[in-house]
Amino acid sequence: MAFAGKYEFEGDENYDAFVQKIGLSSDKVEMGRNCKIVTEVVQNGNDFTWTQHFPGGRTTTNTFTVGKEAEMETMGGKKFKATVKLEDGKLVADFPNYRHTAEICGGKLVEISTSSGVVYKRTSKKIA
Repeated sequence: MAFAGKYEFEGDENYDAFVQKIGLSSDKVEMGRNCKIVTEVVQNGNDFTWTQHFPGGRTTTNTFTVGKEAEMETMGGKKFKATVKLEDGKLVADFPNYRHTAEICGGKLVEISTSSGVVYKRTSKKIA
C-alpha cells in the first residue's frame, strides 16, 4: 500500500454524468473538465496528507489516518467528516453523496467515485 508520490492527471471516464449526479455547480464542472490536476500524496504508515493542485493555484488538502474519523473536503468544496478505510489495498471513503476509492495500479493512481450507479474513473501517472 505505497501511495506516496506526485501524480499528474492522465485521463478520466464518465466525468459529465458523475458531476451532474452529485450536483456540482456548472462553474466547478467546467473548471474540472480535462483539468490537469496534480495529486500529491504524503504517507507515513496509516497517516496521509492528500493534496490536489489545480491550475490557477487552488489546492485542496485532506489529512487523515486510516480507520479514524477526519474532516475532509469534497471536490465541490464542502467540508464533512469521514473515516477512510483500507479494503483490498484500496483507500475507501464515503463522501456525502458518493463513495470514493483510490488505488495504485500499474504504477498509476486510479480513483473511482460512484454515486447512485454512476461511476467516474480518473487515472493519474506518477511524475515524482
